[in-house]
Amino acid sequence: MASPEIEAALHGARALILADLTARDVADAAVVSLVEEAVTHRRWWLEQWPDGTGFVLGLVAQDVQDALLEAYGRWPLCAACAAEDDDPHALSVEPELGPDPRWVCGKRGVVVAAVGELS
Repeated sequence: MASPEIEAALHGARALILADLTARDVADAAVVSLVEEAVTHRRWWLEQWPDGTGFVLGLVAQDVQDALLEAYGRWPLCAACAAEDDDPHALSVEPELGPDPRWVCGKRGVVVAAVGELS
């Protein structure tokens, strides 16, 4: 059984990722299952490295992003650049391993939103 701190970090990550998926209208049952798989995988990871709770949100976001790429395509797309040109690209999570992860447009090098706060 995972510690209360680990469970709290995982539940928080799940809620924030689901908020981003809902904001971009892609939170159907199959996608929610991908989130659950990512959370399950990171539960094991946190049990091995409990000090990683501050990093789990960004890691779950990246795991879901990778799973969506394989199953559906790039997510989340950069809405600002998509409105201006015909080169849709996904936002990336930065830092890759660190606290307070953000969705970043790599093309412009700007922070679009904190993970969990996409619009």
